[in-house]
Amino acid sequence: MTEPHSGAPAARRRFGAPKNWRDTFIATLGETSNVAAAARAADISLGWVYKTRREDAEFRRRWFAALCEGYDNLEMDLLCWLRTGKAGGDSTDAADSAARKFDAAAALRVLVAHRESVGRERGRQALEDESAIIASINAKIDVMRAREKAADRQIAKRRVRRPARPASPAHHDGQ
Repeated sequence: MTEPHSGAPAARRRFGAPKNWRDTFIATLGETSNVAAAARAADISLGWVYKTRREDAEFRRRWFAALCEGYDNLEMDLLCWLRTGKAGGDSTDAADSAARKFDAAAALRVLVAHRESVGRERGRQALEDESAIIASINAKIDVMRAREKAADRQIAKRRVRRPARPASPAHHDGQ
């Protein structure tokens, strides 16, 4: 059950959660790179979001991917602004441009601040991927070794069951 909305922020939800809160959170995080805004959009508490990230590896992976997407979007907006003077590239309406001022210095600070953590996380994920690949290769080798041992046992059983063949008669010189 959820608490009734009495003007309190959606992030104060204590019990229950919308069915699709994770998808909403991840989509918003990808658009905004803002965890608090994504939690508000998903109508879920920040505490629950962080708890879920700690306990759910797949959610943690999606979170990281969404943050990378968000920072990639921010970087593209910054590049567009530097090249055209307009944030987002497709903002031609003067009122829209005035409503959304683009702070290039803040964008650069955010990108720099997160570049190291993104690099660390990518390295960690690459290591996990490498470990998974090595584990997969080792498992395949183990299967191959098991098959080889089974084949060796079969060959040994056949040798035991068959009587030894007599040596081929010596070639006679016509005697």
